[in-house]
Amino acid sequence: MKTLAKFGALLAFPAVALAAPDIGDPTPPKAQNWSFEGIFGTYDRGQLQRGFQVYKEVCSACHGLGMVSFHDLAAPGGPGFTEAQAKALAASYKIPADPNDRGEIFDDKGNRITRSGILADHFPAPFPNDAAARAANSGALPPDLSLLVKARKGGPNYVYSILTGFGQTPPHGFVIPENKVYNPYFAGRSIAMPPPLANGSLTFADGTPATIENQAKAIAAFLSWASEPQLEIRHRMGFQVLAFLVLLAGLLFASYRKIWNHKQKQDVVADPDTLSGS
Repeated sequence: MKTLAKFGALLAFPAVALAAPDIGDPTPPKAQNWSFEGIFGTYDRGQLQRGFQVYKEVCSACHGLGMVSFHDLAAPGGPGFTEAQAKALAASYKIPADPNDRGEIFDDKGNRITRSGILADHFPAPFPNDAAARAANSGALPPDLSLLVKARKGGPNYVYSILTGFGQTPPHGFVIPENKVYNPYFAGRSIAMPPPLANGSLTFADGTPATIENQAKAIAAFLSWASEPQLEIRHRMGFQVLAFLVLLAGLLFASYRKIWNHKQKQDVVADPDTLSGS
């Protein structure tokens, strides 16, 4: 009996091992409430502006936002900056200039000739090329953030979870690769990006406490807008179409009832048996 029990345990062990979760599998993102979710969802302008501040002061050192123009900051459905504010923000960036009258794009010191940004410009990349980006980040290539929320499963919840997921203790037996840090929400649970946020590392203009959670939620909302700047317009059009269809259905039903009632009256008049009561 003991031999059979030992044999049974050996057979059961592989099944248990296969069923055990892989300590390298990422943890599902933490679900958050977002003002822009649902058919009636809209962006919180204050949150978008705080998110832009987080991007500008923290994220832009490594990550580009190449599909967003400065004009978008003042466009309908955007973060709510005025055109003057958007122009000032654009002017604070240096954009690679076109060749000068001698066809040169570098000055006499070998530096790239630049100019102040204008509303039509897109946000410039923080590095001149991918090789320079990798060299500055221990071989890792920081992704452009323009469509990150759309490209990652979990969307804004994923971004929020990554940014708030640092500082946790790895499970027993988990080995963190060189030049990476543990983050349970990232694929493989190790990420090349060090913790970018810290409590009180910046000051929000509207007085919102700059906790890691508030910063993470703000930048996640801002990147959601960057990925889908026409969301509010789409929601509005969808609601208008839905309202039109409901109204149309009501008119069609009323027309059907009127035509049907009229036909019944005609049938009553045309039927002599009905008129005679027989």
